[in-house]
Amino acid sequence: MNITFRQLRLFLALAEKGSVSAAAKAMHITQPTASMQLKQIAQVVGVPTHEADGRGVRLTEAGHHLASTARLMFGAWEEFEQQLAASRGLKVGRLRIAVVSTAKYFMPKIVGSFCRLHPQVEVSLEILNRDGVVQRLRDGMDDLYIMSMPPPDMALDDEVILPNPIVVIASNSDELCRARNLTLRDLQGRSLVLREKGSGTRMAADRHFRRQRFRPDVRLELGSNEAIKQMVSAGLGLGIVSRHALQGSTTALKIQEIEIKGFPIPSAWHLVRPSTRRLSPVAQAFREHLLDAMKSRKN
Repeated sequence: MNITFRQLRLFLALAEKGSVSAAAKAMHITQPTASMQLKQIAQVVGVPTHEADGRGVRLTEAGHHLASTARLMFGAWEEFEQQLAASRGLKVGRLRIAVVSTAKYFMPKIVGSFCRLHPQVEVSLEILNRDGVVQRLRDGMDDLYIMSMPPPDMALDDEVILPNPIVVIASNSDELCRARNLTLRDLQGRSLVLREKGSGTRMAADRHFRRQRFRPDVRLELGSNEAIKQMVSAGLGLGIVSRHALQGSTTALKIQEIEIKGFPIPSAWHLVRPSTRRLSPVAQAFREHLLDAMKSRKN
């Protein structure tokens, strides 16, 4: 017995969805059929590929290797199909992109313009926190990834595409909005509202504080820039966010960036992919489209 392509797609659905029922639904088959096919896969492999963990299933070590192999196989097959289409002058296929949540302020517009140029391309855009994007990068689940702090322990093709300055924000009613020549010492004892640990913005802020030997008084740790802006607007503290996150919200929320020595913290958006993974024709077309759009933003 051999494992079929359809069975491999079912196993990838299991790896991504985390349960047999969700994988069956994604593949449009019944749960008993999915369970039977997954059992057949484990029999062919010769060792368990997944096991129950209470709320669903988790992959075994062999299962993780199988999922990675399947992704490489399907990636190679999709690239072959795209190369054939490209030889006929067509841009067809599927494009998978994972970006950190702060990139949502500019990425949907760029993806939208790409889709209008290439209506036959199916685009999947995942917007996650940094940990989620890094995990997808490690698992090889997408063609391209955008983040501000690429993991240093991976061999990556890494292109800096746009500055991502990190700034301090305050409510318009805060006295610091009218002060001049502020330094980090002026923030001593002030409550700060920061992103969660592990986010690119938080990592940049923590690194800056360590270099300046400053101990922040962290009042709240939140998982989104929108939540931080709301808390700052309510007067619950000073916030630290990407300047991109302020687009169109300062007037409505009555918040503003304040000038402090050492800020903005320099940071940048990176377009990355594993260095061992060759870009498909569709992914290469999107990369060029993205770089052109970033060049326009800089000018």
